[in-house]
Amino acid sequence: MSSRIASVERNTLETQIKVTINLDGTGEFKCETGVPFLDHMLDQVARHGLIDLDIHAVGDLHIDAHHTVEDLGITLGQAFYKAVGDKKGIRRYGHAYVPLDEALSRVVIDFSGRPGLEMHVPFTRGSVGGFDVDLFSEFFHGFINHAQVTLHLDNLRGKNTHHQAETIFKAFGRALRMALEVDERMAGQMPSTKGCL
Repeated sequence: MSSRIASVERNTLETQIKVTINLDGTGEFKCETGVPFLDHMLDQVARHGLIDLDIHAVGDLHIDAHHTVEDLGITLGQAFYKAVGDKKGIRRYGHAYVPLDEALSRVVIDFSGRPGLEMHVPFTRGSVGGFDVDLFSEFFHGFINHAQVTLHLDNLRGKNTHHQAETIFKAFGRALRMALEVDERMAGQMPSTKGCL
């Protein structure tokens, strides 16, 4: 299989973002976004997904983090779409349950070619680490629309908002890792009865 590495740049009047990913990495993580809590969450994706992520973002944070977070989701989604390629031989589906103390989350993903998001995360507070938790939805909407995946995010229980968020992102990384794994038994076949995704 050819290398699954991609770089994408997105430049608007609100943000300038560059993302480089290696789907067959070791979890190496470099990130400068100006949004520390999101950086911490993306580190979980890299580490648990064994995906190398190099992210640099400059955004209009003097307004708020909305544009930066949404555009990071978009750009990361574009990078995944580019790196995955034709999807031949991948498992396609991935899922993970991750606990952190009292919190437990489940993430299920399908590299279906159809964007879809079901996010059921009843955060117990409106912000964590200075981060507005409403922006997680913006991030994941940007990601699914441009990676063209179906994504189900469920926080099954949790009282600590930090734990709720961290279990979602750790499970997201592990579900990605499973879905993107090359299945040797597929021998380069398309994981769909349609013959395309």
